[in-house]
Amino acid sequence: MSCGEFELIARYFNRVTSSRRDVEKGIGDDCALLNVPEKQTLAISTDTLVEGVHFLRDIHPADLGYKALAVNLSDLAAMGADPAWLTLALTLPEVDEAWLKAFSDSLFELLNYYDMQLIGGDTTRGPRSLTLGIHGLVPAGRALRRSGARIGDWIYVTGTLGDSAAGLALLQHHERITDPVAHEALIKRHLRPMPRILQGQALRDLASAAIDISDGLVADIGHILRASECGARLNIDALPISSVLLEHFDHAQAVRWALSGGEDYELCFTVPEINRGALDVALGRLGVPYTCIGQVAPEAEGMTLWQNGEVVELNLKGFDHFDAQ
Repeated sequence: MSCGEFELIARYFNRVTSSRRDVEKGIGDDCALLNVPEKQTLAISTDTLVEGVHFLRDIHPADLGYKALAVNLSDLAAMGADPAWLTLALTLPEVDEAWLKAFSDSLFELLNYYDMQLIGGDTTRGPRSLTLGIHGLVPAGRALRRSGARIGDWIYVTGTLGDSAAGLALLQHHERITDPVAHEALIKRHLRPMPRILQGQALRDLASAAIDISDGLVADIGHILRASECGARLNIDALPISSVLLEHFDHAQAVRWALSGGEDYELCFTVPEINRGALDVALGRLGVPYTCIGQVAPEAEGMTLWQNGEVVELNLKGFDHFDAQ
């Protein structure tokens, strides 16, 4: 890219926004300088999003700016962390001012909402892709992990499942519904997921394990079970499926999307019996529903799906970047 192109991009990303006190030096030097508060642990996640693989080629740049940050915030939520800083490496096929403005406006709107600061990044020419490095803070010793589930713990999820997969199917014209309100609602669930930051923070001292649902419920619970060396019994009848999904799609399809559709960005977590009462108090005041969908079982049982009191076999698979070629 030419010097003028770099200056143009910098105009949209080197903004004066809320300046965090823990940022000693942000954009403008070889490195950012950050002060990690005493008794806080740094939580870091890196995510690469590639056009045609992780997002549709015709996605509006404002939706991309929002979603790119939101899905990374969801990783912080799964650890119980407070959002703090972001780095962004942006690869673009060309410099398009309208695209840059819409993308950056949406990105900074969400950054400001969570009192985050963009502290650095890079730009280059090539096929469109984004690499985000998100940083958060969590009180020392209180981060949520995947590895703490124990036999007998109860399995919960926040929100509803399957809406995002339905929204993607509508965007790709694989499915069609005539109700414009329902159509818009499902697409919004795909393009504008809401990271469960407050729920993750509330779970710090209550959940034994947690993960965000990105690849699909079954696939992501599998990550918890492998890390915790446990099995699970999941109750299909208890899955939280939205009324919009049930009204406009076959029940079996809605269940498949809820179990393996992916990109819900809800939290899945396990809670010991002794903490269930405190859980109701902590999450009940946050305004987002949460549902018990099963129980952690011995590792030898693996993961079993139950419906109407019987074990059922479903051909389910979560999203895998290399299988999706």
